[in-house]
Amino acid sequence: MTEDPRHGVGAGSEPADPRDAFKPASGEIPTSPGVYRFSDRQGRVLYIGKAKNLRARLANYFQPMHSLMPRTRRMLSLAANVDWTVVASDTESLVLEHTWITEYKPPFNVQFKDDKTYPYLAVTLGEEAPRLIITRNERIKGARYFGPYPKVWAIRETAALLQQAFPIRTCNDADYKRAMSSGKPCLAGQIGRCAGPCSYTVTVEEHRERVGALVSFLGGNYQSQFRKLQRGMKDAAAEQRYEDAARLRDQVAAVEHVMEKNAIVLGHEVDVDAFGLRTDELSAALHQFIIRGGRVRGERSWIVDVELDDSPGRLLEQVLQTAYEGGHEPPPEILVPKLPDGIGSLEETLSALRPRKGKVHIRTPERGDKVQLMDRATLNAGENLVRYKLKRAADITSRTDALAELQQALGLTEAPLRIECIDVSHLQGTGVVASLVVFEDGLPAKSEYRKYRIEETTDDTDSIYQVVSRRAAQLNLARESGELPSGAYRARPQLIIVDGGEPQVKAAHRALREAGITDVALCGIAKRLEELWLPEDPFPVVLPRTSEALFLVQRARDEAHRFAITFQRQRRSEAIASQLADVPGLGPKRVQQLLRHFGSATRLRAASVAELAAVPGIGERTAEQILSHLTRLRKSSPDAKIDDAQTDTELEEVTDE
Repeated sequence: MTEDPRHGVGAGSEPADPRDAFKPASGEIPTSPGVYRFSDRQGRVLYIGKAKNLRARLANYFQPMHSLMPRTRRMLSLAANVDWTVVASDTESLVLEHTWITEYKPPFNVQFKDDKTYPYLAVTLGEEAPRLIITRNERIKGARYFGPYPKVWAIRETAALLQQAFPIRTCNDADYKRAMSSGKPCLAGQIGRCAGPCSYTVTVEEHRERVGALVSFLGGNYQSQFRKLQRGMKDAAAEQRYEDAARLRDQVAAVEHVMEKNAIVLGHEVDVDAFGLRTDELSAALHQFIIRGGRVRGERSWIVDVELDDSPGRLLEQVLQTAYEGGHEPPPEILVPKLPDGIGSLEETLSALRPRKGKVHIRTPERGDKVQLMDRATLNAGENLVRYKLKRAADITSRTDALAELQQALGLTEAPLRIECIDVSHLQGTGVVASLVVFEDGLPAKSEYRKYRIEETTDDTDSIYQVVSRRAAQLNLARESGELPSGAYRARPQLIIVDGGEPQVKAAHRALREAGITDVALCGIAKRLEELWLPEDPFPVVLPRTSEALFLVQRARDEAHRFAITFQRQRRSEAIASQLADVPGLGPKRVQQLLRHFGSATRLRAASVAELAAVPGIGERTAEQILSHLTRLRKSSPDAKIDDAQTDTELEEVTDE
């Protein structure tokens, strides 16, 4: 491995492009595989990446700024230096990249964090007389870890049963040393609670054999250990050693209980890990099921904040390395929903963590029990993501901090206790709808959400202008009447947020100005860079990525987007339902059955006769009539979106029932 640093030097005035100060000379970057680092003027590492060809990869960072991803642009605007390290292979670059990310924790790399601290069962093999302990410390020297386990009470019960099935030392180190030096049994041994060498009932070698059997059992070798105990019990009974037979009987019962508590999900000899992934625009959750001997032996989950350019493959590549840190040995098979980036190098790296035990294979299951296991892992990942967002949103301290921070960042005279957020949704410029969602004290007030239909518009900015104009008229009507109509929807917001950047904010500001409203603050949130735009301000407000204020604004934006999309889909379904009503023998119930079967109006329109006929209650003749009817509609209106056809001619507000 050779180091070849390239330090950028900036002198005189700042260049128009900040990259000019540290851009390597043409041809100086090697074409070998390696790992590169971007750092700022203070030497802090900003980003670490790997490449099969350093020259080709780094050249991507010096393309025109507008062609780069948002996070890459932000990183390059802060960078003052780039250096690289040449390595011998892709596998070596993968290992070095992960090592450096763990060491430097660069802010522009994805950083995984456990959503909780998990307890483990650990066998302290580094001690003369090992013990079975419950611990959250993953750095005990020489220890063999099993788990993690999601519930402490369950692992305590399991540990008690294992201690009964495989009697080993339980006393602490001080009592053990005292007993071994004095020749007197430890206190726990005197009352029958310790079965280590310090009890003077077994030798160190015999105790090691018991520990080996326990480790083998915990490692997934359930059946062989169970059969061994059964044979010992029968042999003792046949030889009339009834006390030994009774003791072994109790051990067999304890092993059976442990095996029953770990539900079988796959075959007895199957060792596999399954990783489920669920993402949204802001965060991702990953959940791991640990299967040993066909049973669920443990589970673990991670939460990570993501950017638009964090692909599922890249997230999986990084979490697979994170999951096996600290001596956790990977199984021979790992199941993932999507093959990660650099799968060959990743398999080679993980295989090196299980020497003399064969290669690790990373696969995407396609059928059978493993698909069901993957579905369960994905379901758990989705639930973890929802819990993470709800926990953060429900925290009253976080909400208070968010409102105060938002007030300061936007220069408001008071905290925005009532926020209204507007989003526009359309399908390739047709079927335009909008939503207005309300957040009070940082929490959604769903009873006050509103939907809008927009029949005539030129673009998104015009749609925003129409919706804000309508809302401004309602606010003015309430003020002129001197009375607040029933329903909190007519209450005056402190802040209106529009989904979009500078053009959308200008359109909304024009609508408020024309209505004479000056006491309601306005901002827009741009989706890609997540910055806030204010009226008549040429520069956006950039909040920290971990800001509670940004999290609140993002939640309002995402909720408005979700509500608008739901309304748009509802309209399309209603449109195609009305169009299919003319098909003989096709009533409202069968239309809804078709929509549920295909999932959307678009899939229904694209279905073939065979696919339509496969729906229960829809025969081949009816399927042909449906297809013929939809074809005639397309021909009669080739330029229109059939499922978005509407008869209304004005902007209509639709109350959310």
